[in-house]
Amino acid sequence: MKFYNKIIQVNVEKEKVIKAWSFAKDVVATIDYSDSNQTNLQKIRIDHFVSKIGEEACKMVMSKFAKVKEPDYTIYSADEKSWEDDLYVNEIGVAVKTQRRSDAKKYSLSWTFQAGKYRRDIILDDPDAWVVFVECDDEDPYQCYVYPPYQIKELSFGEPRLSRLKDSKKVVYANALPGL
Repeated sequence: MKFYNKIIQVNVEKEKVIKAWSFAKDVVATIDYSDSNQTNLQKIRIDHFVSKIGEEACKMVMSKFAKVKEPDYTIYSADEKSWEDDLYVNEIGVAVKTQRRSDAKKYSLSWTFQAGKYRRDIILDDPDAWVVFVECDDEDPYQCYVYPPYQIKELSFGEPRLSRLKDSKKVVYANALPGL
């Protein structure tokens, strides 16, 4: 899975951006994040939009090296949602975590994992699971920086900068990524 070891810059195509925004607008009605203290629908919408942009950027990069299944744009009902991987690369599941550059300027470049009592990224329980980190430049839409793949066991997890999130999230900071 370690097809490359440097950050790769890509520009997500306009049609993918439109598709991601449409998904984000539609998916908000099916989501309840009150158990993780997130009720701001605009933030939830933007988070889903940016996540899909990151998946598209990751797919663009990984497709240069392997067979990649398209991101899933299905809108699931609340009881159908799962913690399924974001992408499949040569049929191996990959999580994609994306942060906006504007947020990185506030909190430092980092990616958040759910690690609370009610909501937890199951990838945290699998040391061999793969994750790709993406920085989405929302100031120069939609340029993305796709980091090399990492396994969970390679990562150092820290605390979020916002104290209210410390009981429910774990964070990987870019300056702590191995090999960069």
